[in-house]
Amino acid sequence: MKRKRNEKMALATTMIVLAAAVSIAQSGWSSKRIGSGGKDLNAVYFIDSKEGWVAGDGGFVSHTQDGGATWVERPIGTEHSINDIYFVGKNSGFVLAGGSIFATDDGGHTWRESYRFSPAEFEGATPELYSLRFNGKKRGWVVGSLSRGDVVVNSILAITRDGGATWQVLLAPTKQELIHIDFVDEKRGWIVGANGAILHTNDAGETWTRQKSDVTVTLYHVDFRNEKQGWTAGERGTILTTNNGGVVWSKVTSPVSTTLLSVQFVNENEGWIVGRGGIILRSGDGGRIWVEQESNTKRNLYALFMTKKSGWAVGSDGLILRYER
Repeated sequence: MKRKRNEKMALATTMIVLAAAVSIAQSGWSSKRIGSGGKDLNAVYFIDSKEGWVAGDGGFVSHTQDGGATWVERPIGTEHSINDIYFVGKNSGFVLAGGSIFATDDGGHTWRESYRFSPAEFEGATPELYSLRFNGKKRGWVVGSLSRGDVVVNSILAITRDGGATWQVLLAPTKQELIHIDFVDEKRGWIVGANGAILHTNDAGETWTRQKSDVTVTLYHVDFRNEKQGWTAGERGTILTTNNGGVVWSKVTSPVSTTLLSVQFVNENEGWIVGRGGIILRSGDGGRIWVEQESNTKRNLYALFMTKKSGWAVGSDGLILRYER
């Protein structure tokens, strides 16, 4: 009798867990492809619920003013693949393409190359910029890599104190490829990259120190909600989390083994991750449990931008997924 009662209790518990998982898995994602000429989309950024940008291979940039219903291409004057797009305010924005930083002061109607990192600065190695973040209008950071042929030989970590007019290359505590940067306030920031690299600053990016990740896979994206609570995602379905600002990073069980490319939390509980093969994961409990969502695509999803009421994911061949509650 006791065994049967335990079995019934276990079955009831399992049903509750499954019901919760099904509830979380309700998708809300719809897809469309825009006229990118077959180019992959690597970056997405929305200024508000209506106005946003996507960018990708071959210098492709497109703009929407109606929440993604229609898109208009905005050429910026480069054939390099665009790895990131970021706006400091409604009018001031930046795009990373190859070793160059493009800027706009008029809401993206016109763009100019505001700064270029030259191979001559790095003993002939080719620079590639991946991620840019500002905190305020003047101070910003950019990260990337230096390559000779197909071999990465060093990282790039640079700071601007004048709104992007000039950049100073800093000495990073790693030569690994640096892929994404995130700041939570004026002083505290994190960078992730190849071979499990995680860097941290608490002096507004003037100096950086390594944090111990206990993984050797490439980490592609990092997101912090506050000075203590953060997440990073990467190869082989890797998800790491910290509750003490990165002093200790812990591995979270992932429902997939696919490479994960972007993670973002909307609030303390709700988080999203996208990756290769159309993977979308959602957590409703602060990142402890992740549930795979229906994306209705097998195309790679390279970037994610979420708000409280909606979200966007972009990927291969001009694909844009939109999420609405």
